[in-house]
Amino acid sequence: MKWSQAFIPTLKENPSDAEAASHRLMVRAGLMRRLGSGTYSYLPMGLIVLRKIEKIIREEMNAAGALEVLLPAIQPAGIWEKTGRLDLLKEILISYKDRSGKLNVFGATHEEVITDLVAKEVSSYRDLPKILYQIQTKFRDEPRPRFGVLRSKEFIMKDAYSFDVDNKGLDAVYKRMHDAYCRIFDRCGVKYIAVEADPGFMGGDVSHEFMAPAPCGEDKVAGKPAIELGHIFKLRTKYSKALGASFLDRLGKKRDIIMGCYGIGVNRILAAAIEQQNDKDGIIWPLAIAPYRVLVIEIDPGDKEVRNKSEWLYGELTKMGVDTLLDDRDERPGMKFKDADLIGIPIQVVIGKKGLKEGKIELKVRKTQKRSLHPVRDILDIIEKEIGSG
Repeated sequence: MKWSQAFIPTLKENPSDAEAASHRLMVRAGLMRRLGSGTYSYLPMGLIVLRKIEKIIREEMNAAGALEVLLPAIQPAGIWEKTGRLDLLKEILISYKDRSGKLNVFGATHEEVITDLVAKEVSSYRDLPKILYQIQTKFRDEPRPRFGVLRSKEFIMKDAYSFDVDNKGLDAVYKRMHDAYCRIFDRCGVKYIAVEADPGFMGGDVSHEFMAPAPCGEDKVAGKPAIELGHIFKLRTKYSKALGASFLDRLGKKRDIIMGCYGIGVNRILAAAIEQQNDKDGIIWPLAIAPYRVLVIEIDPGDKEVRNKSEWLYGELTKMGVDTLLDDRDERPGMKFKDADLIGIPIQVVIGKKGLKEGKIELKVRKTQKRSLHPVRDILDIIEKEIGSG
């Protein structure tokens, strides 16, 4: 992508309502904009990061044997009444009556919906086990939205649900999901701690949270503030019993399906990565989820040789499948360098008249601030090595 054709509205000043570093930097770097209390629009670069996170999640969920579905955001209140959660969660549920007078809720979570679906489709032990997951927007009427997307009224979640014939099967899937979560957070470049937790309103008797240490975290792990990235639960029969999700075992006996639930806050991974990796100049993206891996900066874009070499490098990197942003704007070098550090692309390549006269191109690694000069003929190999080492 060429910056002159992109939509990256960076800001010099911090937004007045932003308390957390991730909130400030997501707005300043042009990743998102606030629409109303607890609701945000994602701009192109922010959406690219979300999609990269989602891709990692999908790869690990699929590898763990989960099947992707997409469930309705609008849910009849009746299924929530059956589990007793309509009253339990009435303070955060967003609801409305349709034109026929029936009460519906916007999906704050999907245990009721997925259990209702499986109850209608599964009847025998031969139909089990199953793991189903989705990536979808959730809605909760948070009493105090804050910290940008870390506590908002609308957010993206990966929620998975397992269905087994017995607790032994649940234990095996639970371990598999736990390990998949570790791989997801490792691949996204987020530091985390897995801890035992209170199941809360989800129910069940065993759960683990995956917490990312960060200054703005509203939870605490061993006295360190932390952001909850994910939560997994052994639900057992809490929902299957209430919603009639049962099966006939090998002896023809009717039994309740044993369930597990596994959630990840997709937006929270993005925000946690920024909370953990930033400096006074801006974001420092982990390579795997950076909106672009390489930023090519033209200094003196009016110079023919600078423009040609920049276009050549941009084209070659694109052919190699390297996500690249070309800063071809007619702006002062100082502004380009400030924007480069603000948006946090891992590898910056600076092409200018002075360097080209010596046959050199400058490379800067955003994370370490290390600068180095390299012959033009070697620059592609050098970039490839930097990406490989990252």
